[in-house]
Amino acid sequence: MTLEKAFAAYEAARVRLPEAQEGGRATPCGNLDDIADQFDVFLLDAFGVLNIGEHAIPGVPERVAGLQAKGKRVFVVTNAAGYSNATLMAKYARLGYDFAPENVISSRMTLLHALTREPKRYWGAMLSKAAGLADLENIDLTRLEEDRSDYAKAEGFLCLGAAEWTEERQALLEAALLEHPRPVLVANPDIVAPRENGFSTEPGSYAHRLADKTGVAPRFYGKPFANIYDLVFERLGGSADRSRIVMVGDSLHTDILGAQTAGVSSALISGYGFFAGTPIPGLIAQSGICPDYILDRP
Repeated sequence: MTLEKAFAAYEAARVRLPEAQEGGRATPCGNLDDIADQFDVFLLDAFGVLNIGEHAIPGVPERVAGLQAKGKRVFVVTNAAGYSNATLMAKYARLGYDFAPENVISSRMTLLHALTREPKRYWGAMLSKAAGLADLENIDLTRLEEDRSDYAKAEGFLCLGAAEWTEERQALLEAALLEHPRPVLVANPDIVAPRENGFSTEPGSYAHRLADKTGVAPRFYGKPFANIYDLVFERLGGSADRSRIVMVGDSLHTDILGAQTAGVSSALISGYGFFAGTPIPGLIAQSGICPDYILDRP
C-alpha cells in the first residue's frame, strides 16, 4: 500500500474517529531534545518513533535514555495489540530501550482492561498463531481460521492481530455478522503500520470494512481513542498536569488525533514512519489535524 492510499483510507474512516481539535501550531523542531524542557511526561508511539519493524531508529535509544536521566517519565503508548506485554518488553530491550513494565501501555492491555467490565462471552479472535495466547488465558476464545462453525458459535469477536488474516477469513466474518450481528471489539485501530518495506495492513482496516459491509459498529480500543490514554492517566495519578504531557507519534490520524482527544500536547515525527520525509503541510490541511510540533526525527 502506498502512502497516498493509506492516508486516503484513514480519511475515509473519519466518521468513526474522534473529531479533530483546533489550536495546533505545527512548530518545527529537530528532535525530542528540543522540546524536553517543556514537558515532564513523554508518551512515545513505537512504530515510526522507537523503531521501524525490527530495528531501532538510530540514535533514539540514547535520546530516550537521556530523557529518563533528566527525570522525565517516558511511556510507550502503542497499538501493537498482537503481542503480550512481556513480548513487547523483550522487544524493546532487544532494541536498546529500558522501560519499566508499568510504563508500557498497549491497546491489547486497554482491551483486556475493558473486558473485565464486559459480560462473559465466547469470543472468536482475529489473532496470529505465532503471537500465542499469553495474557489471554482467562478469556474464553477460539482463534478464527477457516472453520465456518467457529464464526457461528462465537458470541462476539475480538480483533487483535492481522498478520495471518486472509480475505477468506474476512468473508466468513462478514457473513457471520450479516446473519447474526454481534459485538466486534478492535484492539488495534490502526489501518496500516509502517514497516521496512512499506505498510502492513492492520486490524483497523478489516474492522472498518466489516462496518461498511455489515452495519455493525466496531468498538475501538487504542489510539486515537481516549481509553488507552485513560490507562496512562491512571498510572500517572489523578493530579497529572496534562499541559506538561506530550504524545509523540508518526501518524496524524492515530497519534496526533489521539493526543487532542486526550487533551495533551502532540509532536509529529516527519522523517520516519508513516510520512518518512513526505511534505507535511498539505496533509495537515487536507485532514484538519494539526500537531503542536513537527520533529524531523525522534
